[in-house]
Amino acid sequence: MNKRIGIIGARGHVGSELIRLILAHPLLELAFVSSRERAGQPLRDHEPNYHGDLAYVALGPQQAAEQVVDALVLALPNGMAGPYVQALDAQALDTVVIDLSADYRFNDDWYYGLPELTRSAAPGKLRISNPGCYATAMQLALAPVLDLLTGPAQCFGVSGYSGAGTTPSDKNNPEKLRDNLLPYALTGHLHEREVSRHLAHPVEFMPHVAAYFRGITMTVNMHFSDVQQWDALWTRYQVRYAGEKLLRLSENAPWVQMVAGSHYAEVGGLTLAADGLRAVIVCVLDNLLKGAATQAMQNLNLALGLPECESVTVAGMMGEEAV
Repeated sequence: MNKRIGIIGARGHVGSELIRLILAHPLLELAFVSSRERAGQPLRDHEPNYHGDLAYVALGPQQAAEQVVDALVLALPNGMAGPYVQALDAQALDTVVIDLSADYRFNDDWYYGLPELTRSAAPGKLRISNPGCYATAMQLALAPVLDLLTGPAQCFGVSGYSGAGTTPSDKNNPEKLRDNLLPYALTGHLHEREVSRHLAHPVEFMPHVAAYFRGITMTVNMHFSDVQQWDALWTRYQVRYAGEKLLRLSENAPWVQMVAGSHYAEVGGLTLAADGLRAVIVCVLDNLLKGAATQAMQNLNLALGLPECESVTVAGMMGEEAV
């Protein structure tokens, strides 16, 4: 019997991507999709891959907790997950809950689901916090050399404007972004605190938005306590990520257009300074997929005892075969 999945907050970019992945999954079925703005509208009118009779509903916390589902995905803006989690904790403690917002990323009672780094802690976890898109890129870039670092790592991130959501703003206005690069929240960004917490090492994050729709480029500047050799550093990345189906390594610096519309992250371009005490590396990923919906699907599969990459393909919308 297929596992039943419900989505709260299904109108946004990430909710749409997650619907597509659930529909492609042979062992999952979509139980309901909740959106106040689209309540009553047929799902097929907004999701071309769906051909059934489901319509959007508007479920409050109590109603959501009463639904018979195996897992519930909260795809809500930051600050809105709490009432749903409280209702689920009171009535549906055994239901898997995946929160895509930042609301529980700092809560030690929740599993922080970045599978390539935290997979060993996944078994048995029912409350799962999905990492941020920028935060995923920073952590994948830094994790293999974390023990060598001294001082904060500087992380220069550029995202497509889909990362700013669907509510109109300067950060998702193509006209204002045309021939432009928009810096924002240059100190104290949420993802700066998120990464510093989960890596237990400080990072300094400088986010920007560009005129393209999807994808993140994260350029990370690292300082080392001792002189390093390029071959030894690169071997660390190869060993740490050996066998990872959704992570690729490249000696050349990857470009965001290489991963836009795909499920994998690519890390590469490792460049060591002449003194061996500083290096720069680049991580690129699709903010809507590996930075959000793909990672949620990995976490769903792990929590439900299914193959981690089921329904996830190496190239996603590019149409390559499943991994």
